[in-house]
Amino acid sequence: MSDALINGLAGAGGGIIAQLITYPLQTVNTRQQTERDLKKERRELGTVEQMYQVVKQEGWERLYGGLAPSLVGTAASQGVYYYFYQIFRKKAEVAALERRKKGMGDGTVGMFSSLMVAALSGCINVLLTNPIWVVVTRMQTHTKISKKSELDTVAPDDAILAAVEPPPYGTGHVIQEVYGEAGFWGFWKGVFPTLIMVSNPSIQFMLYETMLKKLNKRRALKGKSAPTALEIFLLGALAKLGATVVTYPLLVVKARLQAKQATTGDRRHHYKGTSDAILKMIRYEGLYGFYKGMSTKIVQSVLAAAVLFMVKEELVRGARFLLAGDVVDALRSKPP
Repeated sequence: MSDALINGLAGAGGGIIAQLITYPLQTVNTRQQTERDLKKERRELGTVEQMYQVVKQEGWERLYGGLAPSLVGTAASQGVYYYFYQIFRKKAEVAALERRKKGMGDGTVGMFSSLMVAALSGCINVLLTNPIWVVVTRMQTHTKISKKSELDTVAPDDAILAAVEPPPYGTGHVIQEVYGEAGFWGFWKGVFPTLIMVSNPSIQFMLYETMLKKLNKRRALKGKSAPTALEIFLLGALAKLGATVVTYPLLVVKARLQAKQATTGDRRHHYKGTSDAILKMIRYEGLYGFYKGMSTKIVQSVLAAAVLFMVKEELVRGARFLLAGDVVDALRSKPP
């Protein structure tokens, strides 16, 4: 089994576990990002308050709306990303060694090369998996009380039933809805800001690998073995924190574009594209609109990244140990 495949599968496994743990925070964050209270008449709810409100009004299962396609998207994204990252990383390491032979550099992959490797891997990942995240965003922002005004005109028993029973809004329904609205290209809404957001994992992995390299050197000087799971957890958290703060406005724009567009006469709620969304947000919401739900996202992203790195490293370490054991067993089984 190739090292690229091991890292790809380990990344997918770590991503799924991180997603399961932090998904309710992700759902609340997506709703915060796409909320458009232009007149600022409503009091902004905190993360815990909004989670409680969702559970109370729509049921706890709505915190996991879109979980199935999200898990598919997470596995696909992490698998694709780590697979291509490992391939490009190997090429960068070979190039660095070649430069060393020519008397240039110390033979290690520099910061700029690491950034380019992460960016290329991220672009491939975005182009292949964007349709999945359009579906996930639609399902996360779908609410069972979106037609509250209609409940006041029906009998009390019917109103209670309508509030409790959600309209059918599964993955198939979302796919039909997106295709009906914008055709095939509707599944690539928000791809432009998402491609720019490739800088997020690029910054994240650049910071992570830089800190990991320094940590490995420090532990080597002290005669210690590889970093512990807790140390990997903390490095992943710090790396994701730095990347999230820088790129969050693009995440809000992407969520606005991928969510269901308003069909009312108020064109302030309707975005034609990335530039239109940015201009309308600046005009009607100010810079604050680009940072809605940022505190929730920081908690979710840092926790998810930390779990992802920790689980991935443990899975890679375990896979290599098992493969090494198989090799030893094979050598022992050979006749002298």
